[in-house]
Amino acid sequence: MSTRHTKRPLLIGTGALAAAAALILGGAAAANAHVSIAEGPVEAGSYSILTLGVPHGCDGAATTKVAIQIPDGINAVTPTRNSLYTVEKVMEDLDTPITDSHGNEVTERVAQVVYTATIPLPDGQRDAFELSLQIPEDAADSTLYFPTVQTCEQGETAWVQIPEEGQDGHDLDTPAPGVDVIAASATGSHGHGDTTDASADAHEDSASATAPADQTPLVITSLAVGSIGLIVAVIALLRGRKKA
Repeated sequence: MSTRHTKRPLLIGTGALAAAAALILGGAAAANAHVSIAEGPVEAGSYSILTLGVPHGCDGAATTKVAIQIPDGINAVTPTRNSLYTVEKVMEDLDTPITDSHGNEVTERVAQVVYTATIPLPDGQRDAFELSLQIPEDAADSTLYFPTVQTCEQGETAWVQIPEEGQDGHDLDTPAPGVDVIAASATGSHGHGDTTDASADAHEDSASATAPADQTPLVITSLAVGSIGLIVAVIALLRGRKKA
């Protein structure tokens, strides 16, 4: 995995026009097979793994590169390795340095993750790319978009269109993949430490539930039931002997 620095990447360009034309020529089936994110909704502040799927090439051409833009508010991203691609994190400087949860000063962020194919992905096949990241805590009740440029052996498709307010994203020709974000729940995990604490609490609660605090009432009840059964058996035996 490699990392390089650059200014904010510009993904929206002439490729959008070529992408729209390619989809029109490809027909309705191709238009419905968008690059998209499988997960959702996710909770604000949670650590999530988002899977971006690429279902086809560019108007029949094999895919050679997938460049994923990371939305503002997400600074750190860990991409999953893919044996058929090299992966690169493109960094950019933050306008204002921030302090992370460990007290470290952060001066840059991951602006883009680029997967470059060592063997082109054929048009008739799909692939998936995983990104591990933390959802911004202030992103509740919104959609995070990851504009993506898909480069092929001939041409490219720029999946960068973001719907205007009130517009249905399904009406766009080349919509940017996105994930819906909901408010954090009271039991949601928003940090690695929280997960450990939650597991410990669950184990303790389970142990408490399976180990009664006082077994005396159960023992007394069992003895009483057993005594009654013994008395009934003795009476039945005596009656049987009298009849004989």
